Amino acid sequence: MDKVVFRKPALLNDTPMHYCPGCTHGIVHRLIAEVLEELGEHDNVIGIAPVGCAVFAYNYFTCDMFEAAHGRAPSVATGVKRANPDSTVFVYQGDGDLASIGMAEIVHAATRGENMTVIFINNGIYGMTGGQMAPTTLPGQKTTTSPHGRSALEHGNPIKVCELLSTLTGPAYIARTSVHDVKAVKNTKEAFKRGFTMQKQKRGFSLIEILSTCPTNFHLSPLASLEYVRDVAMKAYPLGVYKDIGLPV
Repeated sequence: MDKVVFRKPALLNDTPMHYCPGCTHGIVHRLIAEVLEELGEHDNVIGIAPVGCAVFAYNYFTCDMFEAAHGRAPSVATGVKRANPDSTVFVYQGDGDLASIGMAEIVHAATRGENMTVIFINNGIYGMTGGQMAPTTLPGQKTTTSPHGRSALEHGNPIKVCELLSTLTGPAYIARTSVHDVKAVKNTKEAFKRGFTMQKQKRGFSLIEILSTCPTNFHLSPLASLEYVRDVAMKAYPLGVYKDIGLPV
């Protein structure tokens, strides 16, 4: 008798994804779908799509989804969750969407302790619009708007979202992970499960930041992009749990 070892999660449809070869958005999408199905929430989910590379995320998930204006996903999610308190609500944002135009929204949603789960993709660059410098671009990193490399004196220092939000009272769970190898993917899945469980048990706001790749704008191969995350990005953005208030016994 044949044994099923792999199948598509119910929360994902058959639409081919538009992401560039080597982009890890697709891995993260699958992990979200797997975790919500394993938690029994795949029929009780509402997602909020961002403006950025994941702008078409609503095409890939089978749940109800809203498209938010640039940076406003946490504000939209606040209304959605308060109107549907028993639904599981996830927010999906990139670094330009969340840490630049959307910084006020994410900070205030976090400090209010809104009972939602934010999936934050950090590849250190504006991917969709041509590779410009983002709030998370590393010192010395070359982009189309910092061709000589980001200068802390000229451009300021990169924003570390997990470190920033973990100082607030409202968040229940803040973690930074990666998907650069199999172990990291498994760790990210566990972090997603923790974040969504926090929401199910009404513990409050959770955010999981994932260090991701952008081979097109890194001007690297998919493999070299993963190595860049491991060897460079992870040194600037250490992985780990930055806040965890715990679950009821």
